[in-house]
This record gives sequence, C-alpha cells and structure tokens, in this order.
Amino acid sequence: MAFAIARADRPLDELNTTPLIDVLLVLLVMFVITIPVASHSLTVDLPRACADCPAIDDVKNKVTIEPNGAIRWNEQAVSEATLRDLLRQTRAMPVEPQLQYEPDGNASYAQSARVLNLIRQAGVTKLGFVGNERYRSFAAQ
Repeated sequence: MAFAIARADRPLDELNTTPLIDVLLVLLVMFVITIPVASHSLTVDLPRACADCPAIDDVKNKVTIEPNGAIRWNEQAVSEATLRDLLRQTRAMPVEPQLQYEPDGNASYAQSARVLNLIRQAGVTKLGFVGNERYRSFAAQ
C-alpha cells in the first residue's frame, strides 16, 4: 500500500477502509449470534428385553494343550473325538458360549493345528486366544 503524501494544494485521495472493516465484522458477529442453533434429533427404537428370549449365558469353555500333547476341556483330559462332540454340543446351544484356546508354549505345533482344525470344522464363532502375552518377548541367543 502506498503512502499518500499530503500536499497543501490537494487533499488525500485514498479511502480509509478501517471503519468499513469494523462495521463488516460487527455485522458478521451479529449474524452469527442471531442464527438459531441447529438441533437435530433422531428417534431410534432400541431393542427391549423380552420374557421369552433365552438368557445370555456367560459360560466360557477353555481348551488347553499340554506339552505332552494332551487336550484338556475345562481342566479335564479329553480325546479328539470327545472334543469334537463337545464343540458340536456347545455350537447347538441357543447362545453359543465363548471358547478360549490356550496351547502351552512347548506343545506340539501339529497337535495345536489339529485342535484348531477341529474347532474350525465345528463352526465355532466365538473363539479367543488366551495367554499369548506370555510369548511376546524372546530371549536373545
């Protein structure tokens, strides 16, 4: 912006825009204040508990594999055939209980894979791996 040099024989020919900007800012603030706050509401029908619905069962079954290859279902030793039957029974329940899978760190990989394959074949949908945090860090050799 160039500075105007005032001469005695002619007046300044630049427009002072500071009052114009002040007036515009005041108008802007007034418009923002007078705009109504938009309040949107949405009605949602939430599900309600019904009397004839089955109760949610918090049963958690645990499958563990020991270092010697033994399979345990809730701390009881079972065979692969018994495990297959137990998985089918839990899958047929109205509310499928959570299945926790915890192989030992020294358990056979082949045995762990067979048990996971049995679980997959049974169609278990609520499966959780337990105890993995123990194997997070490895010792340097």
